[in-house]
Amino acid sequence: MEQIKENKMGTMPVKKLLVTMSLPMVISMFIQAMYNLIDSVFVAQINTDALTAVGMAFPMQSLMIAFQTGLGVGMNALVSRLLGQKRPDEAGQAAVHGLILTAVNYIVFLIVGLCALPTFFSIQTASQAVMDYGVEYLSIVCCCSFGMFAQICFERFLQATGKTLLSMVMQGTGAVINIVMDPILIFGVDFLGIPALGVTGAALATVIGQIVSAALGIFLHFKFNRELKLRFRSFKLSGSTIGTIYAVGIPSIIMSALVSVLTFVMNIILKGYEPEAATAFGVYFKLQSFVYMPVFGMNNGIVPIIAYNYGAGKGKRITETLRLGAVAALALMLVGFLLFQLAPQFLLSLFNPTPRLVEIGTVTLRILSFSFPLAGVSIVLSSGFQALGNGFLSMIVFLIRLVVPALPLAALLGMLGGLELLWWAMPISDLVGVAVAAVFMRYMWKKVIKGISVQESGAGTIS
Repeated sequence: MEQIKENKMGTMPVKKLLVTMSLPMVISMFIQAMYNLIDSVFVAQINTDALTAVGMAFPMQSLMIAFQTGLGVGMNALVSRLLGQKRPDEAGQAAVHGLILTAVNYIVFLIVGLCALPTFFSIQTASQAVMDYGVEYLSIVCCCSFGMFAQICFERFLQATGKTLLSMVMQGTGAVINIVMDPILIFGVDFLGIPALGVTGAALATVIGQIVSAALGIFLHFKFNRELKLRFRSFKLSGSTIGTIYAVGIPSIIMSALVSVLTFVMNIILKGYEPEAATAFGVYFKLQSFVYMPVFGMNNGIVPIIAYNYGAGKGKRITETLRLGAVAALALMLVGFLLFQLAPQFLLSLFNPTPRLVEIGTVTLRILSFSFPLAGVSIVLSSGFQALGNGFLSMIVFLIRLVVPALPLAALLGMLGGLELLWWAMPISDLVGVAVAAVFMRYMWKKVIKGISVQESGAGTIS
């Protein structure tokens, strides 16, 4: 019988492994955040209505990403665990299930893009110009979202076996293409005969980058990802495999979708204030991705490490990964906090703002950035719950952070003290969220991690 070599996730020193696994994804997510920001910076040059429309499109884009990344989390947790248990054939079967579910996700949002967008924007704004720009932009993004869905799927295949450098190359390539195509398609190039397409150009630049990234991901997987072979010939659709994927994936989908709920409902609440309030909130979400995306990139490295070592019965490595991840996330978030506190006017100046938008946006960025350090720790602990097969606890933490009490509190504080007091709802909710996450992690340590560590010590395992 052929001996299966131990993956680096079970043998490499945890500090080095976390850097090796996470750094490429932190860089790629940072690039991803940059091209999302640049997209809005160029759109802001059209006019404020176009910038507001792209901001209001964010909840739907975030929802698409939520469905696919949630699927990816569930699929990765199962694939990494099966690889840790030395069951590569079953891991390949699980990956094929992920491909099929990816196609289902695309079909759902294709239908949404064809049918539901006018209603989606009319709920958020009374401005016909904003609605027109929004439908123009988001219809292209939804109908051509097959690139985004495939990109995330094959990115997760690479991450499941620790090939995060290839994942970075894949994602970074798509981001660079988007950055290059944005000004060309938005403003046109006369000597090349390329017309100025405005908001349509911004949408096309986004989907072109995603499609190229997906094509590269497919190539890299079949060329280099030898540990995870997609098993098409012997494939049989399994309800239990789908159930296992979504047992972890659905809570993750809900967690990610809560960002869409937050932004959508906040836009409705802000509809009662001056137009610059919704624009400032949209600008904040573009800028905060610079802070959050690297942390989420690090989490993409943490989840397979914990899942692999959970399957391999190495509890000490799980504990060390969580500890180092929380410290790194806190450090990243503190940098973001200082940037938003010290230079909010500079950040806002990127968006061709009106004087009133600068005035409102400065207060918005400074108050909302108090969430950063609290959220960083919550996110890492939540990734631990997911990797250990208890995505429900992660869902509860995100529900507290992003919906309850955040949205009712925002409405209440807005009525009591106006727009400035309203923004404090999010930092308060994040404070409650991190406290709950700490309680849940103590529970998981006693119930799961401690038992694995005791068995490991008894067996004389070296981690």
